[in-house]
Order: sequence, then C-alpha cells, then structure tokens
Amino acid sequence: MPRTDVYQLRPFGWENDPEEERFKVTTLDYLTACTYNNYALFFRLDDADKEKAAATLKEGLERTLSQARHYVGTIEKDPGGGHSFVKKKDSTVRFIVQWLDAPEDAAKYPSIDDIERTNYSAVTLGDLDTWSVPPMTYGEKAEAHPDNRPVVSAFKANFVRGGLVFNMHHHHYANDVMGWAGFTHQLAENCRAALTKTAFPAWDPACLDLSRLTKKEVPEEVKVDGPAPAERHPDHKVGQSLLFHLPKSKAAELKKLAAPDDGSWISTYDAFSAFIWRTLTRLRVPVFKPDPASHIFWAEAVDMRRRMHSPKVHPRIQHNVMYAALSNTAPVPQLTVDDILHAPLSKLASYIRQLTNSVTQENLDKTLDAVAMVRDKTSLNIRIDSHPPMSILQTDHRDANIVSADFGFATPLTYRHLLDRVTEGVIIIYPPRNNNPDSNEGPEFSIAYEKRLAQDLINDAEFKKYFEYRGIDAEDAGKVGA
Repeated sequence: MPRTDVYQLRPFGWENDPEEERFKVTTLDYLTACTYNNYALFFRLDDADKEKAAATLKEGLERTLSQARHYVGTIEKDPGGGHSFVKKKDSTVRFIVQWLDAPEDAAKYPSIDDIERTNYSAVTLGDLDTWSVPPMTYGEKAEAHPDNRPVVSAFKANFVRGGLVFNMHHHHYANDVMGWAGFTHQLAENCRAALTKTAFPAWDPACLDLSRLTKKEVPEEVKVDGPAPAERHPDHKVGQSLLFHLPKSKAAELKKLAAPDDGSWISTYDAFSAFIWRTLTRLRVPVFKPDPASHIFWAEAVDMRRRMHSPKVHPRIQHNVMYAALSNTAPVPQLTVDDILHAPLSKLASYIRQLTNSVTQENLDKTLDAVAMVRDKTSLNIRIDSHPPMSILQTDHRDANIVSADFGFATPLTYRHLLDRVTEGVIIIYPPRNNNPDSNEGPEFSIAYEKRLAQDLINDAEFKKYFEYRGIDAEDAGKVGA
C-alpha cells in the first residue's frame, strides 16, 4: 500500500474564530449543478522538492481556508429556509498526501511523463478513487444534495514519479470555475509567500459578499412549487469525453471563415462554437434523425464577474457568479436543425453572439426574483443530460489561466476536471497550456460524445482541418445503456 498522510486542517488563526459562522447559499448557487467539482493540477517536481511542496501546500491551504471561509465545514439547512455553508470553530478540512512514486509501484501508477504523454487523460490515472477523496467526485449523487449536509471541500496531493497531481475538491455551490480559479490563484500566492518567507497576500472581504446575488426568503404562504427534479433522458447512450486542440492559427482561420458579410463583430469563441455545433449536428443527424424544422437545445455558462455593474464585483469573488444562455429561453429566435446544417456559418456565429449578449445583470435579477419564490430551489439546477441527445452545454474555462499560478515550488503544467462519469452534451473549453505569445498552442476541448459515434468525429475530414485529436479525456465507469 502506498504511504498516505492524512491531515485535518484548521484555518490559520482558528483559535480566535467565532463558535459558528454561516455563509448563505445564494439564490444563484441553486441554479448550478448539484455536484462536486474536482480539479486536478499537474506539476513537474524533482524528488528532492516533494516534501517541501507537501509542507508548502499544507501551510498555503491553512492560510487560504482562513480567507475563503465558506470552504470549511458543511452545507446545512437554515431554520428560516434555504441553506448555509456552516463553519464551526472546530471544523476541519481533509488534506491527504499520498506517495505513489515508489520504484516498486512503477507498474501500478503512472509517472508525470506518462500522464503528460497522454495529454493528462483521466483514463491514464485509472481508478479515480485512488487520486480523490470519495465521495467528492463528479456526478449527480445523493452525497452532494444540500439536505444531506455535504462536506464543502477536501484536497489530495498525489506524488508520482517526476511530479505531483494535486486534486482540489469542492461542492459546486461553493464555486463555479472562475471562483475556483480565484481561490487557486490565492492559494498559489499564499504557498509562494510561505516558501519564500515573504508577506502573505491580502484577501478582500468583498470576495465573500454575495448579498448582491442573495434574495430574501419570502413568506411560506406565497411560495410556489418548482418543477420536479430533472432526470437523465432515457435516449442517451454511453458517453466518452474526447480531447481536441485548436491551434491559435487555426482559430484565426475559423474566425475569418465565420465572419459576417455585414461587418458585424463576432469573437473567436463564436466562430469555433458555431463550427463545433455544425459538425456535431451533421454527424449525429443520420443517427438520431431529428425533424429538420425542430430545434436543438444549446446552452453556455456565462461568467458574470465582468458583466455586473451595480455594483461591480471583485474578480476573485467566490460562489457561482455565472448565468446561462439557453437557446429555448433567450430573447433570440431559435435556429432549426436545417439552419444549423445549411445556413452560412456566420449566421450560427452571430446567433451565438446574440445569445451571449442577451445575458445581462438585469435579466439575471429578474431570474433571481423568480427563483426566490420557489419552495424547493434544489430542483432548479441545470442538468444537461435531462435534455435529449444532440443537446449541448458549453463551459468556457479559458480565463482561468491556471498555468500562470506560481506556487513557489512549481507552476502547473495544466489542469483537468477529473471525470469517470461522462455527462452527455457537455463541452469543457480548457485554456491553452502555453501562454507564450509566440506559441501556437490554443485552447483544448473535452467533448462528451456518444462512444459508438466517436470515430466518426475523430476521423471527420472537415473537423480535422482545424481540430487536432489528443485522445480520450475520460471514460464513463457507470453501468448505463450502451
């Protein structure tokens, strides 16, 4: 058995903390997926630096947990309605250090070279329970439901031959990806300060002020029943996450290809999103045979940190400060299957730009007012696999910029949301691994796709003009229909 050290971390200065602190689950938190997220950072490290890295992470986490205080404790029901992150004076957070780098275990566990060679695939890691803190792995599960007092966070540092896989777990109510990125950059700065014996970075209390996104509980007599909890659509088949890379030069070509003739602006994001949507639809239509006049559900998560204006919010504000553009509710006429397949690519790109622009602080305010009226808000979360096959939900991580986070002992090579449960329809857009302006390295795309159709996408000549296949990112370990 590999050596394992288990720590129950207390936030720095815990001796002077109140007996109990409660941080309200915001009205907006309820709209995100009711799951755990586990983001793994990959580092290259010499053996001589590993013990120091473990000690540095421990001290850095203690500092960061004293700042992002909602990460400590559990989510619990409030007597007056709703839920809160509950931190008690004696609450601790698990930090596990595991040593998978013994020479005699070389056949059991991959090295950092093995992991890098396969583009940081979860498949290379094998059983994700080895690398994780169960049950805090991704997926719709009872342990994550807020009524079941879920633990908010845990961390596991897995030292492998030549490096480190640092797995960071948190309940999705605690943070969206950009909130996690803010936490991670703060952690990196705290680690670097601990290692270099320099001043620790400040933490603005505004990062925990979510009053702007928290509506007051309304009287029980005026509340309404929400929809039944969404379930997985029965027509889905076993999924597989496929990893693709879009070089910067190819992204520029796609943007030129999708540019509207009228001179209206689209982004690179709009261009590659339109191209992916068209390609996936074209390849799936012969299998699922939708009505050409019907609509395909398309959605994207939109970070609101740069869109909030009254007031503006801190760039590292915690929790879920994001909203979703949904094709079936946005104030933009939906495209038909025939449009997606045959209209000019510029029409698809412009449509996506309109969807994104429709997400405003004002629209979010109206939605939160409506959510506040619902009795059981836990059933309101977006669940993409409740929609029929061919539906898409994109989540754009490009601004996370984790490869610039200097931990003192190393900077990450990249990161992955480790999955062994593939949610059909999800596309994760990872930031480039190389920030050098002279590099042609662009974003990576983990596309959850029907396993039986995977080779059609991998081998598609038109898609290969722009997107490089980098292997299987994740396999579904569940026992669902083939």
